[in-house]
Amino acid sequence: MNAPLIFIQQLAEKERAPLPETMNFGRHFTHRMFTQRYSPERGWHDATIGPYQAIAIDPAAQVFHCGQVIFEGTKAYLRPDGQFNLFRPEQNAARFNRSAERLAMATVDPEFHVQAITELVKLEQAWMPHQTGASLYIRPVLTATDPTLEVRASKTFLHYIILSPTGPYFTIGVKPVSVMISHDYVRAVRGGTGEAKTTANYAISLYAIEQARAKGYQQVLWLDALERRYVEEIGAMNIGFVYQGKHIRTPALSGSILPGITRDSILRLAPDLGYSVSEDRIDVEEALDDIASGKISEVFAMGTAAVVVPVGTLAYKDREYHVTESAAAPVTKALYQGLTDIQYGRVPDPYGWTRVVTLNLETAVDR
Repeated sequence: MNAPLIFIQQLAEKERAPLPETMNFGRHFTHRMFTQRYSPERGWHDATIGPYQAIAIDPAAQVFHCGQVIFEGTKAYLRPDGQFNLFRPEQNAARFNRSAERLAMATVDPEFHVQAITELVKLEQAWMPHQTGASLYIRPVLTATDPTLEVRASKTFLHYIILSPTGPYFTIGVKPVSVMISHDYVRAVRGGTGEAKTTANYAISLYAIEQARAKGYQQVLWLDALERRYVEEIGAMNIGFVYQGKHIRTPALSGSILPGITRDSILRLAPDLGYSVSEDRIDVEEALDDIASGKISEVFAMGTAAVVVPVGTLAYKDREYHVTESAAAPVTKALYQGLTDIQYGRVPDPYGWTRVVTLNLETAVDR
């Protein structure tokens, strides 16, 4: 059982260093963090919001030897009225628990998880950046802590949450990204951990990403592991193809594709913006032929960190396919605007996706 209250440690006054005008993603962190621990005897316990600090973990902890660790990513957005929005945090909590189950880890109480996020965001409200497109990024983590070299599931865990004031994921802003399609390397296979948000999925992608960057590309598009034929996802994001400015296709979830919260939101929002949508298997050769012929008018990537960004170029087997050189790809722009308007509270939310974090705007919270 979770503790009924979160213990909030008193922190000495500490001046926040000025945030730079241009903030790279995930480089700055607030002064506080949330932690709680799990053991079979006590369940979840010692829920605390205290100082952001290094975590002491035994060198034999199973996170280092069996790789049991998962994480999530969501954001708090600054509303026009000065309050904050959380965007579908219950969906992130549910995916957090699905990932935990896949890696044989203890699950968390989803309501308590969201409560911990809310309390932490309230305490760290002064860290919210005010630049256009900026937000307070929220990173929950669950890691195994049993000190053993045995190959087995850990029985003890650490759950923590940190916050990072951040600008756009891509330092170039909302401009077309260049993508190399990987044929030699794969990210995940059906039956594996592709649909779980575990660090192993990202570690396995880094070699191909570094190769792509060495060739001048920013991201990698992954194909399925069995036939190396069907489009899966792009970097840490899902992908969408726009046909003749009217119809959006995205790969169907197959067990090796992460079920993105942004992806799900786009698929629900797009029909209300006048676009039809479909989820199915997308043959990479067919898609590239459709780009070359102009049948595909736009390609975009979508995810929590980047929201929605246009893809300008796809490279495959030493050939480049140019989609757009403009950040103003109309469908991508409409999706980005439509979703971010809801996230930032600039328009009413007809879907019930946002949760307002009510702040005391007269006095800064610094407990």
